[in-house]
Amino acid sequence: MREIKSMKEKSKPLQGEDAGEGEDDKSGGISLAAALRIQKIWRGYVARRTTRRRKLEEMILIGMIPPPKTKSADIEIDLQNRRRRWELQEKRQKEYKEAVESCRSNLEKNQRGPVLEQLSDQVRSWLHEYKTQTGKIPEFTGEDRSSSRLMLSRQGTDSDMSKSTQPSSKESKTKKDKSKSKDSKSGVDEDEEMTTKAMVSTFVPELNFRKEEYEEMWKDKDETSNFRQYHYIDIIENEQMTAMENDLREVVDDMMRAELELLQEAFDKDKGHKGKRKSSKKSRRGGKKSKKKKEKDLTPDRTTESLFEELVANGIIKKCPEVYLSEFRGERSYFPPAPYNIGKDPAIALGDIRQILKEYCIVPLLTPNLHQSTPHVKSVLLAGYKGSGKDMLVQSICTEAGAVLFDLTPSNIVGKYPGKSGLIMLIHLVMKVSRLLQPSVIYMDCAERPFVKKIPKTDKTDPKRLKKDLPKMIKNFSPEDRVILIGSTSCPWECDQKLLQQVYQKFLIIPKPNYSSRYTIWCNLLSQALAINWQFDVGLMTKVSDGYTVGSLKSTVEEVMTVKRNLQLRIQPLSPLELVNALSKRIPIYREEEEAMEQWWTKVPTVKRRARAVEMLLEEEAELQAKQANAKKN
Repeated sequence: MREIKSMKEKSKPLQGEDAGEGEDDKSGGISLAAALRIQKIWRGYVARRTTRRRKLEEMILIGMIPPPKTKSADIEIDLQNRRRRWELQEKRQKEYKEAVESCRSNLEKNQRGPVLEQLSDQVRSWLHEYKTQTGKIPEFTGEDRSSSRLMLSRQGTDSDMSKSTQPSSKESKTKKDKSKSKDSKSGVDEDEEMTTKAMVSTFVPELNFRKEEYEEMWKDKDETSNFRQYHYIDIIENEQMTAMENDLREVVDDMMRAELELLQEAFDKDKGHKGKRKSSKKSRRGGKKSKKKKEKDLTPDRTTESLFEELVANGIIKKCPEVYLSEFRGERSYFPPAPYNIGKDPAIALGDIRQILKEYCIVPLLTPNLHQSTPHVKSVLLAGYKGSGKDMLVQSICTEAGAVLFDLTPSNIVGKYPGKSGLIMLIHLVMKVSRLLQPSVIYMDCAERPFVKKIPKTDKTDPKRLKKDLPKMIKNFSPEDRVILIGSTSCPWECDQKLLQQVYQKFLIIPKPNYSSRYTIWCNLLSQALAINWQFDVGLMTKVSDGYTVGSLKSTVEEVMTVKRNLQLRIQPLSPLELVNALSKRIPIYREEEEAMEQWWTKVPTVKRRARAVEMLLEEEAELQAKQANAKKN
């Protein structure tokens, strides 16, 4: 009790003379002046905070400040509906697979025998008709096509089909003569004019087939009674019946082939012929044999795991960080439509680079079917200023496609696999392992250095080591290989352009960020650092940072937003001046470098062809306008 009483007396504020006397005797007491000062400061802080909050509420009310970001109820409901649809789709897919399996098992159990007998009877009846008309026994074609289906689809005998009428032969002769004359004329005009032909997509037949299927089956189908979107048993039965018939046709072909051999032997015995019958397989008309030589396997006795370990130990195969293409920020180019920019090159933005890389690099590497059906792109060159994000794009390609990264940068292979034999072994290992572990990406930084005319004496990386082997490597890429060479360079104009164009098939230039891209990048970087609020002027930073690359903006934010500065944001908000001071230390894109890049870009083959096509279009329009003017005068 005495201790509690003494603590209460010490905590009481001292007044008047007692305060002065108590400074020496009672050092633990609190003076009244100190308490009043603390109270004053605290009440002032609370009043200012309340006033600031009321001011913000008033500004939000009159629409001068955007309201704080909160989770929208509509968005939450939309996300819940989306999750529910995904779960329902998975459930329906599972039910569909179970229905397909049960339907196929029932058909195999109940309909397999009758269908097999029906198909064999059809083929036997056709064989009997053929023999009665021609007196010969027909021959089955190769095993790659269904012989029964082919025979039943033909109308008439071979003699009827082989006849050619006189008008048709005359027409064929006239067509040949016309084609010869056209070829002779076109051969002269090919050198004079360059024409562009539109490539027909390999997906067009599939799309047309699906369109016809939709119009026949689903367009006029009444689904009012199928609100829950269950599967249709009749469609599944038709599909499985067709699949079972195709499988049974192979069985029927084998049966008929054996029966035909027995019939032919009996037919030969009746006629008294001896000797073996010629093989029923028709000799195919072989085209030109491929002149491509098979590559010699220098490591036939080694496993894929040992080759992989060797390349990893030497730093050729590198672990790629998980970076996605969506992390490469930037808006697309909203350029005016064609009637307003004829004769001008369309502006390229950072968002367009993402789309182009998806089409050239990511989509063809995903599956073998896509790789064979899309245009075969063997190599791509990424040209851009320092800090424009070339390495990030290569890493995102590997992440999105699930590819293995092989680094053949000259500085990375210095001292590895020395000599001519070592270089041959390096190329062999890279080509062999990349095909075994496809999809694969072979990356080369500073892609212009192997083709530079003069190498500085201080450069000891021997960049010309791969000069002769790179074109051979690209030629050996077949359409079945999901392997692509990607090079990156910041000064492509410093090398021999002919050699560079022999290696790289596609050229892409990463431009400097425009206003919309810089605005998006600043918002993204500052929001990740939790440093942006309604008072921060992002538009000011967007204008000031014109001429800087994405890497410069990112390093600026990383330099300013340290851990200590993040802790001070609540008391001292971030100001644009801090970022401007840090950004001024970075090197911008100089005008000379930009002009050199633009001049090199005009010499790229694709740009040349486009410029020539635009010139031809303008000439045709001018001629058409001149003809119309002359017609009006007359």
